[in-house]
Formats: sequence, structure tokens, C-alpha cells
Amino acid sequence: MKKILCLSLILLFFIGSTTCFAKESIIEKIQKQGVIRVGMSTFVPWAMKDKQGNLTGFEIDVAKKLAQDMGVKIEFVPTAWSGIIPALLTGKFDVIIGGMGITPKRNLKVNFTIPYDFSGMSMVAHKVKAKGFSSLNDFNKKSVILAARMGTTAEQAARKYMPEAKLKLFENESQALQELNLGRVHAVISSAPMPVFHALKYPGKLFVPIKENFTKEPIGFAIKKSDHDTLNFLNNWILNMHASGFLKERKAYWFETKEWEDLVK
Repeated sequence: MKKILCLSLILLFFIGSTTCFAKESIIEKIQKQGVIRVGMSTFVPWAMKDKQGNLTGFEIDVAKKLAQDMGVKIEFVPTAWSGIIPALLTGKFDVIIGGMGITPKRNLKVNFTIPYDFSGMSMVAHKVKAKGFSSLNDFNKKSVILAARMGTTAEQAARKYMPEAKLKLFENESQALQELNLGRVHAVISSAPMPVFHALKYPGKLFVPIKENFTKEPIGFAIKKSDHDTLNFLNNWILNMHASGFLKERKAYWFETKEWEDLVK
């Protein structure tokens, strides 16, 4: 009798332990609820508001296609960039699809998919304040003031390549660009192609001092750690989107044309 009781207790313990470890994946949760919640922030032309106040842009197209292929609805959760990883970890949304560069520091906190895109840092400068500037060394001086969005790889690039310059950080990219337009900073560091687009918008006042991007970084979706099923699905979805040409076609539209400008102006 004692032997049977002991075996029963062991069996109950094993079943209980198995139940604890059988944690529901994000993919299962999304399918059950019928909606995927996407954390993002606004970056031109990754994600923007159109004239009607609706979200549009490269990231928005990518996220909508993902939801469509999963057969679920989509809910965008606009989030301040400086707090977007903590918001993911606390469950405010299921995945970050927001032009996030894959870096070792971020990877310690979240899991990244394989890259669905590659981006790089560029800058747009003020013609008067940065007159004659044409290299990173020209901007790497104590007398130079740069602006970037807080918590981004633009901030990291500015600190790495122009450590001597004074760096002003802003929660929103529009605030940094306003400082530039007013002539309060020499240049704004940001992901391509925004600097080029902004310089074209104000050709009499601004210019692009360095024609090529001075960094290259892989861009991926970010999810919570220890969810291998979700990571596997997203990786394979990205592989399929590369193979089908969807990512290439959407990237060309948003980054190589200005056909969409009338939608947001």
C-alpha cells in the first residue's frame, strides 16, 4: 500500500511539473485570441501617420502582412522608443516590429528573429552651422552639437563615431529635426533614408554631408526570451517573405520612391 501511495505521489509530481513547464507560446496565445499586438514607434518612413491619422509605412505593411498570413486581426501599440523593450517584457504587446537594430546589448534582454531588413546610420546637417563639413571627423569636435532620438542605435552611433561632439537626445525624432531646422544643432543622426528625405524637404537650409551610410545594421522582430515556437514561426515567415519578394517590393516603395509623400503631407 505504501509503495502504491509513493508511486502515486511521484506520478502526481511528474504531471504537475510537466504542466508547469508546458507554457503557452505567444503564437498559441495570438491564435486563441485572434489578434496580434504589435509594439512600434514612429520613424519615417518605417511608421507614420497619414492625413486621416492612420498608421502607414514599411513596418506597418510588414506587420499587416504577418497578421494576414496568421489569419488574425492586428492591434498596433505606439510606444516611446526608450521604453519599448520594457513594455514588451511586461506583456504590453506580443512582438516589436519597429525597425529595431539587432545589437548584443538588446539581445541580452530579448530574442531577435533573423533580419528582415538591413539599415544604416546617416545624418542631415544645417548648411550654415555645418558649412564645409563632409566627414565624420568634421563632426567629431567639442564645438559641434548633434541630435538623436533617445535609446536608438542612432544615439549609439553618435557616441561611438563622434564622441567629442555634444549630444542632445530627444524622445521624438520630430523634436530633434525641429532643433536642426531652427539652427540649434549642427546635424541629426538617424536611420536611412530619413536624413535624405528631410534634406530634400528643406533644400535651402539642410544638406546630407556624408553620401553613404556610415553604419550597417540588421533589423529584426523582437520577442520575449524562451519562446522557441514563436521564434521558429517568425523566422520561417521572414524567409518566405524574402523568397516571395514581398519585403524587397515594400522596401523599394517606401525607401526608394516618394510616391507615398502625398499620403502623409
